Amino acid sequence: MNEQSSIQQGANISSTPETDTGTQGITDGNATSKTLPESTEVAATEHRQAYGTAKTENLRDSELWRIILPVFVALLCIALLAVPLIILIPLFVRSLDPTAPTHDLWWLWVVMIILELGVAIVIARGLIKIFMTQAGNYPS
Repeated sequence: MNEQSSIQQGANISSTPETDTGTQGITDGNATSKTLPESTEVAATEHRQAYGTAKTENLRDSELWRIILPVFVALLCIALLAVPLIILIPLFVRSLDPTAPTHDLWWLWVVMIILELGVAIVIARGLIKIFMTQAGNYPS
């Protein structure tokens, strides 16, 4: 009984605005007061360097890339046009022969050639617009 009354007496701690210093807790019947220490550390100054993005970065090796990139894109655009035409034109010529089994399908090859040229021109125009204009924007 004595132990219970001493625990209850330790648990009955009143807090007034003048004496309240932070969070108060009860551990094993003893009242403890916790306060947060104030930090007096000064933030250390450190050397910071801003890194530019690709738009503002000075490209030191851009001389060779200004030649290689447009040539590579131009070769890809030519291949984009040539490879399907290398396949479709012989099929069209073969369909013009009256003895060929695909004689009635000459219109299909013409339509496919027109569609292929249209799609290839749109793709090549976009690639040239992207890569050729960027190659000219690099500083000398």
